[in-house]
Amino acid sequence: MIRNVRAFLFAFAILCGLAVPALALPKTVIILRHGEKENNFALCRIGIDRSLALAAQYLGQGAKQSLFATGERPAAFFAITLHTLELASPAAATWEMPVTTFSAVPLPRIDLTPQLNLRTQQAVGALMDDPRYDGKTVVMVWEHHHIADRRLERKFPDQKVTLRQLLNLDKLADVPETWPGRTYDYFWVVEYGTTGSRVPVSFRMVRQDFAAPFDKVPSNDWGKRAKLPLGNKCLP
Repeated sequence: MIRNVRAFLFAFAILCGLAVPALALPKTVIILRHGEKENNFALCRIGIDRSLALAAQYLGQGAKQSLFATGERPAAFFAITLHTLELASPAAATWEMPVTTFSAVPLPRIDLTPQLNLRTQQAVGALMDDPRYDGKTVVMVWEHHHIADRRLERKFPDQKVTLRQLLNLDKLADVPETWPGRTYDYFWVVEYGTTGSRVPVSFRMVRQDFAAPFDKVPSNDWGKRAKLPLGNKCLP
C-alpha cells in the first residue's frame, strides 16, 4: 500500500511538472572493524588502546591525520555490536555526538547471524535514504563478517547481508571479497558521486599507522596476523 502511494505521488509530480528531489546519498562512508576482543562482550586492552588511538589520530575532532576534509564534521557514527560501540565511542565523544547503534547483542545459545543481517540492512537503509546524511560523511564501525564475507553471502543467496553488497562495493573490481578475521587495522573509504548513482565512484583502503603514545597498537598489512605482547588477554 505504502509503495503504491509513493509511486502515485512520484508519477503525479512528473505529470505536474514538479521537480522530483534526488535520492539521498552520502558523500563518503568510512568503514572499519571493531578493535581486538577480550571476550564476546568487551575489547581487550589493545582494542581499547586502538579506540583511543583512532580518536586521536584519524576520527576524532582535531585528529592529527583526520580522514575528514578540512572543516568537515562527520554526520554520524554507526555501530552494530558491543565491540563496535566501544571502538566508536571515544571518537564520537570528541565531536560531542552519540553513536547511532543498530544493536545486536550476543545471547546464550542464540545464533546472532539473522539479527546481524537485518541490522546491517537497516543501517544501510538509513544511510542511503535519510536526508540527514545526504552529501555527508558517515563512519560505520562494523562486524567483519558483515563488512565482507563471501561464505556468508553464499549462505543467504536471496538477500544482501554485507556492506560489500548493500553499498554496491561488489560492483568495483578492487574491493576484497572477504574481510580477514585477523585484520583489525584498516579503513575502507568509499566515495559516491553527485549523479545520484548508488554505485561508488571510488574505493581505497587505508592502513591504521599510529604515532606515540599509541605506536604499540598493531599495524599490519592486509590479512597479516598481529604479533601481540606476551600476557595479553586478546582473543586470537
